[in-house]
Order: sequence, then C-alpha cells, then structure tokens
Amino acid sequence: MQAQGGLTIERMCELGRVSRASFYRHWQQQEPRGEEMEVRAQIQQIVLTHRGHYGYRRVSRELKDQGLAVNHKRVLRLMQEDNLLAVRRRKFILTTDARHDLPVYLNLAARMQLSGIDQLWVADITYIRLREEFVYLAVVLDAFSRRVVGWAVDDCLHAPLAMAALRKAIGERRPAPGLVHHSDRGIQYASQEYVMLLREHGIAPSMSRSGNPYDNALCESFIKTLKQEEIYTRQYRDRADLEAHMEQFLEQYYNRQRLHSALGYRSPEAFENLLRTEQFPAAQMSFFRHEEIYRSDVGASSGRTA
Repeated sequence: MQAQGGLTIERMCELGRVSRASFYRHWQQQEPRGEEMEVRAQIQQIVLTHRGHYGYRRVSRELKDQGLAVNHKRVLRLMQEDNLLAVRRRKFILTTDARHDLPVYLNLAARMQLSGIDQLWVADITYIRLREEFVYLAVVLDAFSRRVVGWAVDDCLHAPLAMAALRKAIGERRPAPGLVHHSDRGIQYASQEYVMLLREHGIAPSMSRSGNPYDNALCESFIKTLKQEEIYTRQYRDRADLEAHMEQFLEQYYNRQRLHSALGYRSPEAFENLLRTEQFPAAQMSFFRHEEIYRSDVGASSGRTA
C-alpha cells in the first residue's frame, strides 16, 4: 500500500486526521497481508537504522513510539522469519576457528593504500520490498574502480545469499591471492562457510569496527545510488522482474555507462580498461604500533637514508 518513493503512511494519516494506531487496526482487519507487509517494512527500517544491534524488545518499543501497537511476540516472530534478530558477537577475535564462535576480523581496509583493481573488494546486503514479499540483494564492489563485480538476489537473508554474490565475483575476476574482502560484522559474512570460501581463494577477510558506519562507506554509498536511481523509480512485478532490472542496471548501465567523478568522469569499465594499459604496484598497508605508523615499504635498517 505504501509505494516506494511515494506518500508515506504517516503523511496520509496527517492529511486524513486519523491516528496511525487507528489506521493500522482498521487496516489489519480489512487487509491483513498488506498490514503485515507494512509492519515488516517498519521492522526492517528500524533494524537497518540501528545496524542490527536492536533486539525484538527495542524494536517493539520503537514501533510503539511510531504509532504501531504491535505485540512483542509478533515482532519476535517476524524478526525470526526475516533473520533480523541481533546476534551477540565477540569484539575482535583474531582467529579463523568458527566452529563455536563467530570471528570478527581486523579492519585491514582502513590500513590499505590502493593502487589498482582486485586489491580490495567491499560487500554489503540491502533489502528490497516487492508487492507482497521482501527480497535481499548482496553486492560486491571493487573499491578502486567502483565496479560491481558480483551480486545476487534471494528471498532469505542468510549466508548462501552473500556467498552467491562472492562466487560470481570470483568467477568474473579470478583474483590473485592477497585480495582483501571488507564487510560489516553481519552473521552472513562472519559465517564459517563464507570465511572458508574466502580462504579457498586466498582472500583475506576484513570487517568494520563496531558501531562505525563509515568503515564501509563506499558500499553504502553505492546502495544509496542504486535505490535512488533504480529501486525507488520502479514497481517490480515479482522477483524475476526485479532480477531482470538489476542485471540491466548493474551490468549495462552502472558498470559500463554511468560516469563517476572519482574516476575522472569515466565509467568503471572505461576506467579499468585504462588501468590495464599501465603497470601498478601492489597495495601498501599501514600498521599502527606505539602510536606511530609503520608502512610495509619503509626500510627497518637504521643505516638507510631518507
């Protein structure tokens, strides 16, 4: 009932001079499926706003503050169905043993100085609301060229969705060992299966710091562009229709035609074609020790001159 990019229910209630609680009670009686989709949409938005740290009790309270009198048991059920429950994660576990705990990996991306493609990939997941269901889009971008190197759509927010996007990226690019893969701390990226797939191809995992949304700003900026220029401009019939438009936008338009100011007003494909004619060194990485910065390209010998 609420079109993407259209008039919000809050605004319609203001214009009709009715409370949101009364509207939702009436809507639930008349159109239970439509009302449930709206409640799920509000839950999705709250979870995304708080970056997955809110449990069902806090979500229930925020829904109540927004005018939705939703029972907390119902919120719990919907969050379980959409795999949105908050997961407690250990804070900086520098280990690859995921048999009992979900590891959180060091933020390597913040220490890198990129000089070419396939040195750093960034990944994220977003949700897209269709008429009567949600689907999820996982993307993988090359941080140097801004190119979408992998993507996948699924109706379940789980590790296989993220893995499908990663497999597509690996199949398309066939990166050499040493590539760094950066993501948030979501359970999909911390799962044992996902990390094993990275390790199989010599890719090092990197994760954002807790509570810092700017660590994966490049991918989040891309998702904002995707929603503004594609998702919010259409009404998709179903998942097949969505996937067809995603392929057209990502593969044909974004990668091959859309100009980026950061790339000298070139498309990602044109920028990469230009890079292939030149030689680029490997990525450099900085390390922090005793409040000083040590770089891999700086000699340790005291006899070396500056």
